[in-house]
Amino acid sequence: MLKSYSIQGSCLVQDDTGVGPEAVWIDLVEPTDEEDALVERTLGISIPTRAEAREIEASSRLYRENGVHYMTVFVVYNIEAEVPDGATITFVLTPDRLVTIRYHEPKAFPIFTQRATKGEVDCTSAPLLLAGILETIVERAADAIERSQDEIERIARGIFGARKDSRNYARRLDVVLRGIGRQGDITARLEEGAFSLDRMLAYLTTVLKERGSASAALARIDVARGDVRSLAEQMRFLTTRTNFLLDATLGAISIEQNKAMKVFSLLAVTLMPPTLVGAIYGMNFKHMPELEWISGYPLALVVMLLSGLLPYLFFRWRGWI
Repeated sequence: MLKSYSIQGSCLVQDDTGVGPEAVWIDLVEPTDEEDALVERTLGISIPTRAEAREIEASSRLYRENGVHYMTVFVVYNIEAEVPDGATITFVLTPDRLVTIRYHEPKAFPIFTQRATKGEVDCTSAPLLLAGILETIVERAADAIERSQDEIERIARGIFGARKDSRNYARRLDVVLRGIGRQGDITARLEEGAFSLDRMLAYLTTVLKERGSASAALARIDVARGDVRSLAEQMRFLTTRTNFLLDATLGAISIEQNKAMKVFSLLAVTLMPPTLVGAIYGMNFKHMPELEWISGYPLALVVMLLSGLLPYLFFRWRGWI
């Protein structure tokens, strides 16, 4: 799908004429081969394929070709889902136009478009358009970090705030462990997105300085870059916190397992003497004087009871149970 936008006054307006001379922003969403060819023919640029956009080398994501700058960034989107998704978006900045190529629908784009059409964002040029889109992406990343932080706090309360004598404590630890793994994956994706954004913003800053114009866009890019760096610091803190919670959960699980093994060990030691007494008097040798005792049976029961009770009392005295 191809969408084109032009500027009327201070507002962004969708242009129904396609890639017309007034179009400042051309948004390609899952473009067809015909749409790619149309943009390439009209603007005299090459549109990267989906496979090319997924390459991770810096030279393949940030480069200049025939005076046109190509920038590909990794973006985390669908942050309201249990596990957010990630996608690559390519920005093509010509001297007077902006082209975006994407195969997903991050909510940052409709949010920015809605603001720009109302004149709430300064988007009177291609660099300012790009700055506005990146600002919205950074805002969405901040929202995702806040959601992840709230979830990590909830997990921490589940680990340290739960009653240890609860019957479902071990089961909750298993759920907590999966939650920590999920948050670790989300944080890793957010860190990847922040690193990709910071690298692109640094490249874009150099581009705008070389042009010697668009000082307003340059100032906004500098602010966005500072925001990304602060978000990266927060994500490093969340990563450390997640690792701590993971260690704490694994330690709690190990303690619960040790408690179970301790019970079985104590039971085995406690029942060993009564079992020995019962095994002795269960033998079928002919000459066993105790077999003739009238009080032999109750005496054997008393000996078995005492031999099991004494180890139990000893363990309680030592504080092992």
